[in-house]
Amino acid sequence: MRPTLAYNVIAAATWPLLYGVFRLRSTGKEHIPEGGCVLACNHLSSFDPWPLGMPLWPRTFLRFMAKSELYWFPLSKIVDAAGAFPVRRGQRDTVAMETAVRLAREGNVVAMFPEGTRRIKGLAKKREARPRTGAARIALEAGVPLVPAAIRGTDRLLRLGTLRVAYGAPVDIDDLRGQEIPEAAQEATIRLMARIEELEASL
Repeated sequence: MRPTLAYNVIAAATWPLLYGVFRLRSTGKEHIPEGGCVLACNHLSSFDPWPLGMPLWPRTFLRFMAKSELYWFPLSKIVDAAGAFPVRRGQRDTVAMETAVRLAREGNVVAMFPEGTRRIKGLAKKREARPRTGAARIALEAGVPLVPAAIRGTDRLLRLGTLRVAYGAPVDIDDLRGQEIPEAAQEATIRLMARIEELEASL
């Protein structure tokens, strides 16, 4: 799916920062399918979404699950315009899951961080990063590819180091389709996290 006007404006405005100051580099863009998919990445900082999405712009854009705490005026208007949709973390948010499945089926790239939260604890960070099955569940229910990705450098922005992103080939989950979703999602998540770790080690 093509980016929204707001997404294009924000991407164009931040392009010099990402590619100039932080020298963003990426590999594996050819692994992103033309249709819908779930793009699952490691999570180092709150800055991760833009380095993950910029190498794919302007051909496509990412639809993110954004934590519901971000939905306050006027920030909610910006978040919505950039293509995100809310999710209530720590709860079984069936509406967010249904929205993600629908978007993937419609041809969107739904981006998620399976660890659920960034790894490094901040001043207001209370949740622990650990693998969750949401990304795999959405890919299985929507019948779309589950694509791994990895980022490096977003946890050290003050050092102005190079940001790197790697996109991998879709995880093989065809043998899990048609099985009970909870069990299939658990196995798919194990495979996914192994691929993400491989990509992260390559950066």
